[in-house]
Parts: sequence; C-alpha cells; structure tokens
Amino acid sequence: MPLDKADVEKIAHLARLAVSEEALEGVAGDLSNILDLVEQMGAADTSGVEPMAHPLHMAQRLRPDAVTETDLRDRFQSIAPQTEDGLYLVPRVVE
Repeated sequence: MPLDKADVEKIAHLARLAVSEEALEGVAGDLSNILDLVEQMGAADTSGVEPMAHPLHMAQRLRPDAVTETDLRDRFQSIAPQTEDGLYLVPRVVE
C-alpha cells in the first residue's frame, strides 16, 4: 500500500508528530514498506496453526510466601526528625 506525502502529513497530524518537509518522502517510503510487510504476513496460511495464549506454556515459578526481612521500623524511625504512632511526620505542603 504505497503512501504519498499527503497521507504522511495527515498521519503525522493525527499522531501529533512533527515531520519536516525533507523527511516526508523517506517516512512515506518507510511506512509503505511496513504496511507491505503487514500485508504479506496477513496473506500467510495459518489455518493449521493453533492460537496461543502465551508463547511459553509454562507455569511461573513463584517464591515461597515467607518473611525474609526483619521488622526494622523502630530503628529507621529513630533517626527520623518526627514520628508519631509509627508514621513519619512531614511539613504540610498543600493548604
């Protein structure tokens, strides 16, 4: 599907892209090549191919749901300027 400069200008406008006048011919050629490739791929016979939900039919390895770090909140809050009931107090920034 060959595209001309007017097509590229319209696509660039819709995509909010700035394409210089000098680059229009090159972009038109590149987009035409991409569309030709998509057309070729669409013409391939896939009648005997089973659709896949995922390319790898494997289960994801999960780590055990176990505590790996100790609770260091009191240690971290001991160096904070202000804390209250386990929360960090910060200056108000929105009024």
